[in-house]
Amino acid sequence: MAAQHVVGGSQGWDESTDFNAWASGQTFKVGDTLVFRYNPGLHSVVELEGESSYKSCDISSTVNSMSAGNDVVKLNTPGTRYFACGTAGHCDQGMKLKIKTVTGSAPSNQAASSTPSSSSAASLRFSTVFFTFIAAVLTVQMALIFLL
Repeated sequence: MAAQHVVGGSQGWDESTDFNAWASGQTFKVGDTLVFRYNPGLHSVVELEGESSYKSCDISSTVNSMSAGNDVVKLNTPGTRYFACGTAGHCDQGMKLKIKTVTGSAPSNQAASSTPSSSSAASLRFSTVFFTFIAAVLTVQMALIFLL
C-alpha cells in the first residue's frame, strides 16, 4: 500500500522544520508520494540534480520546480532525491530535504496496515470466546432464576 508523506509533518514545508529529523523517521518506498504544503507566496520547491547541489544549496540547476503550495511528487524509482526551497536564502537556513527511496520490501512508516497482527487477532478471538462464554453463563443463571 502506497503511503503519502506530508513533508515536515504538521509543520509542513517551512524554515522552522528539521527536515533531517523528519526524514529519518520515514521509510520512502517506490509508489509513495511526497506532499509539500506551504505558503506559495513565501516558499517553493525545487528538485536538485544531485548531492553537490544539495550540499551547496545551488538552486540554479534544478530537475523540477513547483510553486503551487500543495505539490505532490511521486516516488517512481529507487534512489536518492534532493529538494530545497527555491526562495533565496531558505535552503541555507536548512529548508532542504534528502530522501532515499527503496523498493517495496521495507515497511512504510506512514501507511498503517488494516490487517491486525497475529497477536491482535488471537487476542480478539480470545475476547470473543470469553464474552460469549460469559453471556451463556448469565443466560443460564437468568433462566434458573425465573424457573425458581
